[in-house]
Amino acid sequence: MPELPDVETLLDAAVTALGGTRREGQAEMAAAVSDAVAAQEHLVVQAGTGTGKSLAYLVPAIRHALAEEATVVVSTATLALQRQLIERDLPRLAAALAPLLGREPTFAILKGRRNYLCRQKLSGAGEAAEDPEAELFDPRRLSAMGRQVKRLHEWAEETGTGDRDDLAPGVGDLAWRQVSVAGNECIGAAACPFGQECFAELAREAAGEADIVVTNHALLAIDAMQGYHILPDHPVLVVDEAHELVDRVTSVATAALGDRAVSAAAKRAARLVEPDTTERLGEAADGLALMVADLDPGRLDHIDEGLAGAVAAVRDTAHSCITAVKAVSAEGDADTTAARRRTLAALEEVHDAAVRLLESFEPPLRDRTSVVWLAKGPHTPPALHVAPLGVGGLLREKLFGDRTTVLTSATLALGGGFGALAAQWGLGRRTDTGDPGPDGGGEDADGAERRGDADTAAGEPRWRGLDVGSPFDHRRSGILYVARHLPPPGRDGLDERYLKEIEELIGAAGGRTLGLFSSMRAASAAAEEMRERLDVPVLCQGEDSTGQLVERFAADEQSCLFGTLSLWQGVDVPGPSLQLVIVDRIPFPRPDDPLASARQRSIGAHGGNGFMAVAATHAALLLAQGTGRLLRSTGDRGVIAVLDPRLATARYGGFLRSSLPPYWETGDPEVARGALRRLDALAAEREPAAAAG
Repeated sequence: MPELPDVETLLDAAVTALGGTRREGQAEMAAAVSDAVAAQEHLVVQAGTGTGKSLAYLVPAIRHALAEEATVVVSTATLALQRQLIERDLPRLAAALAPLLGREPTFAILKGRRNYLCRQKLSGAGEAAEDPEAELFDPRRLSAMGRQVKRLHEWAEETGTGDRDDLAPGVGDLAWRQVSVAGNECIGAAACPFGQECFAELAREAAGEADIVVTNHALLAIDAMQGYHILPDHPVLVVDEAHELVDRVTSVATAALGDRAVSAAAKRAARLVEPDTTERLGEAADGLALMVADLDPGRLDHIDEGLAGAVAAVRDTAHSCITAVKAVSAEGDADTTAARRRTLAALEEVHDAAVRLLESFEPPLRDRTSVVWLAKGPHTPPALHVAPLGVGGLLREKLFGDRTTVLTSATLALGGGFGALAAQWGLGRRTDTGDPGPDGGGEDADGAERRGDADTAAGEPRWRGLDVGSPFDHRRSGILYVARHLPPPGRDGLDERYLKEIEELIGAAGGRTLGLFSSMRAASAAAEEMRERLDVPVLCQGEDSTGQLVERFAADEQSCLFGTLSLWQGVDVPGPSLQLVIVDRIPFPRPDDPLASARQRSIGAHGGNGFMAVAATHAALLLAQGTGRLLRSTGDRGVIAVLDPRLATARYGGFLRSSLPPYWETGDPEVARGALRRLDALAAEREPAAAAG
């Protein structure tokens, strides 16, 4: 292949072809990604909103893929970014770079097997009606599910991808499970009569031949944790939305054990083996249900004899069923083979969860590496969960061990450095205590944090951290107003003084407000109050789909949108429809959050600052994400109002504020309201001008 143009030339060509303008942060990031790949050094890049980070990593990724005839994997956390990359960014970029590269770069998307229709399961006569899990639902839901499954059969004849995300409108999870299989339920292409037509296998084949493969953090975790690889070999990995990586990997590494899953596994096994074995498993499910019935939900630091006996009974009877099912002849038609494989998968899942649960309690509390909790509620079937206290070791071994990894997001430098998240990823210096080490090991002349051979502890990867800034002038565009005069937030709902503050701020802004609340109860209560007090439309999460609510909020400049967690990260509304972001309280994890509280206690027990490493880091990340909703384009202006005075008065407040962009700060409510009135007046002046034009 002839010598390829350098990254700077390719980036300039791409920006020109796509009708953009050169951005210094984007060029700096692209050069840093290229240097990291060449040096085989991991890179952590914070690139603020508006930097154009997708282009900044895609250009060097494409160049490397073509120069080395290798695949580069890009992992994202959200479906929205996956679609943006596959449907917009990569097609336009490939066409723009083709003249300079000698050919058009190729790309593909790859998801977990459960995301694709399974032709073999589609062909199974009556299987949906016989699914043991379906017996848990009422007849009305089953009737609706039946109509959805019928629609899926019709769609299977039309779709070229079998990808659930290509089905519009979508179907419920229960219906989708009737026509899809997880990776451990698949009988394999060699044994499947539809192996040559399998949607999941076709997607894997396309990924194996592509220059760039787009996937998600969950599949990345599955690929890392299991024995065989789903993703093609890739010497370079780009993790976008890297602030989500730990939570997504932890979710995949969490196992659950409940009596419903055990009963469903027993019913599957009863179709293949003698009833005495499966009846014992069903009795073990009943025993488990009895033991958890009187337990309060929450973290379990110790396991009593009765519960331990119930979990051990599930483990042992599930093992007996696995042995019996394995003894059943694998010969026969594909439906029988598939039923056997799915039965084994269900049995192995409950067996392995039971084993993990019991093993979690064996070490002394101080030395445990897992946490166990019971989840149950009015709409949550009781189940025991077991999760790792940390995933840094897994990531260090599987993601950073034999490839170059680039981790990027708009919010990574918490407390002014990358150390907090680097420690969670397994990049930062950590002792056996799990206490985060210093941020990055010093700075280079260019202001980038770096770890080299001299200051990297044994077994730690080489990495470099870089903040390329943002095209926004935060001090001129945004005001951070902290309501120091309000009392600290209480546990009994929103104080009347908080409601009065919200009313006055929204009144000054003329609507145009995104309210980010710590709970759905607080969001709903505030919405009801503001509807009584103000003459502006107030939308509240849960009253419609989040996507529809955001669209309505963006379309009506006088409207407000209140909600909780998903709105902290999922709203992109540039322009005058959003000029005020209200945060009711610092978003610390709930005190009864089992995983966060266990991680915090473990770090504290080994001499670290558990509050700062876990609770403050969690809050800083959410605050950075939530306040980042304000400025989405270079012309945006507005106010971020944090009603929780602890952001200004508490000792940890400096850490939290230094995790945010450098907004102009004030504690004077009249300054904030005055700025909002001026912005409202400017927006009102633009409306007649726009109408006249």
